[in-house]
Amino acid sequence: MASNPHRGGPGGSLYGGAAPYRSKDGLSTRTATGSEEIQLRIDPMHSDLDDEITGLHGQVRQLKNVKSHSSSLECHMYRMILRIMGLLIIAQDIGSEAKFQRDFLDELQVTLMRAQAGVKNNIRKLNLSIIRSGNNHIMHVVLFALLCFFILYMWSKMFKR
Repeated sequence: MASNPHRGGPGGSLYGGAAPYRSKDGLSTRTATGSEEIQLRIDPMHSDLDDEITGLHGQVRQLKNVKSHSSSLECHMYRMILRIMGLLIIAQDIGSEAKFQRDFLDELQVTLMRAQAGVKNNIRKLNLSIIRSGNNHIMHVVLFALLCFFILYMWSKMFKR
């Protein structure tokens, strides 16, 4: 059985806190010289081997639980990382959409400013043409209105009697 002296529980032992070369009554270990093999000697006088095996089974179960908790924790961490990556992608999409809309609004604002400047220039040109042609146009409109009212007045006087 190959062993690593750095593995094991808190005391560095594979036997759950027992000294490296002895355990509960009747079981002791000895290292072979120059190798990483462990020799196991069972004392036939003490028959608590079942207790020792039960203890080792419990430790194996604990290690399996730690491993399963570790793997579920890793799975949970991967899920969280994937969620974070998904949120980052969504945030990047939102950022690019906001940039697109900001650029679009800037273009609309520039277009509106150009349209306002064009309308202002056209009004100025229209005013200049009215001033150049004189007030004859307005006078013609006023005279036409007076003529229409006079005709209506006369018509109402004729048919009233």
